[in-house]
Amino acid sequence: MNGIETALVVDDDFLMRDFVLESLRRENINVLEAEDGYRAKEILAEQHVDLAFIDLKMPGISGMDLLKYIRKCGMDTIPIIVTAFGTVERAVEAVKNGAYDFLMKPFSPEQVSIIVNRSSELVRLRSHNRYLREELGLDLPGGRRMVGKSSAVQDMCRRIEKVAKTDANVLITGESGTGKELVSLAVHSMSERSKGPFVRMNCAAVPEALIDSELFGHERGAFTSAVERRTGRFELADNGTLLLDEIGEMGIGVQAKLLRVLQEGEFERVGGTRTVRINTRVIAATNRDLKQLVADGTFREDLYYRLNVVPIHAPALRDRRSDIPLLLDTFISQIHKEKNRPQFSDDARQLLMNYNWPGNIRELGNVVEHICVMEDGPIFDVNTLPPVIRGEETPVRASGDTPQISTGASLPLKTRKLKEVERELIFKVLCEKDGNRNLTADDLGISVRTLRNKLNQYKDEGKMPADLI
Repeated sequence: MNGIETALVVDDDFLMRDFVLESLRRENINVLEAEDGYRAKEILAEQHVDLAFIDLKMPGISGMDLLKYIRKCGMDTIPIIVTAFGTVERAVEAVKNGAYDFLMKPFSPEQVSIIVNRSSELVRLRSHNRYLREELGLDLPGGRRMVGKSSAVQDMCRRIEKVAKTDANVLITGESGTGKELVSLAVHSMSERSKGPFVRMNCAAVPEALIDSELFGHERGAFTSAVERRTGRFELADNGTLLLDEIGEMGIGVQAKLLRVLQEGEFERVGGTRTVRINTRVIAATNRDLKQLVADGTFREDLYYRLNVVPIHAPALRDRRSDIPLLLDTFISQIHKEKNRPQFSDDARQLLMNYNWPGNIRELGNVVEHICVMEDGPIFDVNTLPPVIRGEETPVRASGDTPQISTGASLPLKTRKLKEVERELIFKVLCEKDGNRNLTADDLGISVRTLRNKLNQYKDEGKMPADLI
């Protein structure tokens, strides 16, 4: 993928303008031209331009004035100043006003090609930096490792090693909290794409109206808030790997576009006409039963088979209980860096081994972190464990996506309808999570979309508490 798609040549000299135009066309770049600064401003206001070759000395609006205009408007356009009257002072002034490079006339097509290559790398770096800034506050995939000696984990690792050597699409299945993202990172890290980007997108966390733009990007002016061109996740992951997490939550409309990308390796940005070709490996992950979604008509059968080339199942923690002691030691060592770390007593370890772990490894990690923060040690005994692990409460969440309602005395199920109990539980967890829908959905073991639909239903029925609206 060439990072430079559209370039603008601004020069009042027709012959020089034509020379630069032809040099850029050899690079397979869409080229626009302007005979003066006034026309250049019009073009820049109308559409996105990646690279601009600007003559320094022009009547009316000079090249320096145009530089200042691009900088003032905060455009992503990379300006290159072209002049026959160059001095060190003018070059320094141009750079201070935002010029990326400075070309002295006369110059060769090879020099133009060098500028294009350098600018392409800058465009890619900007796109990846923008993506990372948007991801701040989330757990990035670097620096983690897979832990486990059980047969279930070893079988999974063998499949990872085999599929990593290929470019085949992978479908990772498993309950929430089993480490599906870590599996996808392992596939990427062991593949020939390991030096390329690893980009992820949670399909459930992106509103359906914006998922097109997130995946494929958009051109400036494609919709009201599209004030600049945006690079989509597929382009960001070019020559690398794209993880589509919670793929089962993707709307049926976007699925057709995704299928085309998987088949052809190309797409158009929202609001654009230029075909973008990419070389991106796709890994999909889900805690849903995609076969059932296909049967229900909410997931395309052809897309399912295109994604499910190599299936990898992340086992639930209850199916790999022998790994719990190793995981406990790993989590403690991540929190306590000192040599003499606190340990769980034998009785506490036995209770942790016997617990069903509906939230899987994520729940185990949260429990260990909570105890390490709140308790002093050096031994964590039974009393430090949450009541639900000691058997004093019924777990709120069962495995899969179906909430398991507590049968404690506070919820007299015999005299209340199931929908009322479910609604009360959702409001309770939502309050505990300070209104955070992602955390609430995760605790309840349902998707964000399912939670959003239920809340909208309660709101329409007039049963939504005022402090949660």
